[in-house]
Amino acid sequence: MTSPDCPPVKPADAQAQSLRRRDFNRFLLGAVPLIATPSETLLVLGDSLSAEYGLERGSGWVALLQSKLALTHPKVQVMNASISGDTTSGGLSRLPHLLTVHKPFAVVIELGANDALQGLDIKGTQSNLSQMVVLAQEAHAKTVLVGTQVPPNYGLEYNRAFAQVFVKVSREQHAILVPSLFSALGQHLKSLPAQEGQLERWFQSDHLHPLKEAHPYLLEAVWPAIQKTI
Repeated sequence: MTSPDCPPVKPADAQAQSLRRRDFNRFLLGAVPLIATPSETLLVLGDSLSAEYGLERGSGWVALLQSKLALTHPKVQVMNASISGDTTSGGLSRLPHLLTVHKPFAVVIELGANDALQGLDIKGTQSNLSQMVVLAQEAHAKTVLVGTQVPPNYGLEYNRAFAQVFVKVSREQHAILVPSLFSALGQHLKSLPAQEGQLERWFQSDHLHPLKEAHPYLLEAVWPAIQKTI
């Protein structure tokens, strides 16, 4: 029996409610975001260097990138999917879902340093990076590959081989290359008096992660490549 204050649900209304429940269930399963993602999404897939490790939220280079884009490309939203400690293998496993959910027009891949720190095979790192670039391009996203550096105690030969991984992948898969995330910072430090250019003034106590004062220079290194995707 239907109450006068509660009109019966019409078939069309029932169908709409069913669709809404189905969409919510898909969200719970990770198939779609709860809030629609803007079509102009730039995805950053990185490690602690991009995940603001040890920093106040909003002070890392990815957050600075969002602020910079807001001035010239206000419709672009930066999705920071970076995780501290992530490897190229972890990034490769996460990327398909991120591409499906966010449908980015561009993907910035900043991974590889933890592969080296964990002593993983360079060939595996190269293969993982190559597969990520291919996945992004198959999803019609322009791809930026960001190289990084490993501690000097790994030896000159290893450092050169590691740097070449990013060069090879970018050349073979036609990705936009940033040779080193630290290139602009390194140039800036060379321009400073010796005391001001000491690494202790620019890096956290682990000597691996830059302080917030250094992150504008990380963005400076990446920015020309970002411009090519917009």
